[in-house]
Amino acid sequence: MVATRREFDLMKAVVDGVAQAVFTEAGLTLSYIVGTMIELPRAALMAGSIAETARFFSFGTNDLTQTTLGLSRDDAAAFLESYRARGIFERDPFATLDVDGVGELVRIACERGRATRPEIKLGICGEHGGDPDSIAFCQSVGLSYVSCSPYRVPIARLAAAQAALRQARS
Repeated sequence: MVATRREFDLMKAVVDGVAQAVFTEAGLTLSYIVGTMIELPRAALMAGSIAETARFFSFGTNDLTQTTLGLSRDDAAAFLESYRARGIFERDPFATLDVDGVGELVRIACERGRATRPEIKLGICGEHGGDPDSIAFCQSVGLSYVSCSPYRVPIARLAAAQAALRQARS
């Protein structure tokens, strides 16, 4: 959960140092890349800077939703239905990605990350990765992968295929 490029760079140095120590001990090397979860609104806004050294972004949409909306996923069940009934949220933002708010941060981060590093790998990690509507959004912004709970994988695969077909037709 980084907020700045400097924070990412410090953590990348730790990863690279450990990797080199393991390579030396094992007498072999492997190709690897280091990237970061984007879980804070500031990180999404600073994605262009972070992409100078990060090779991938995985949008941690559970935490990004919490930090963007200022809601705790653990406490939200007590009031989310009331919020939905009053039209504050159309859907549970922890089940279906809030495209207008959280999604806009993802879109901005994708654009800024790609502007700095066109080949950056982009995906999401979290329960949104198993929601068909959220997957359609991910397809629309060009994410290359989603991850989710194992029981949601069949739904995610079907939704990803459907989103790709819809995009190919348009």
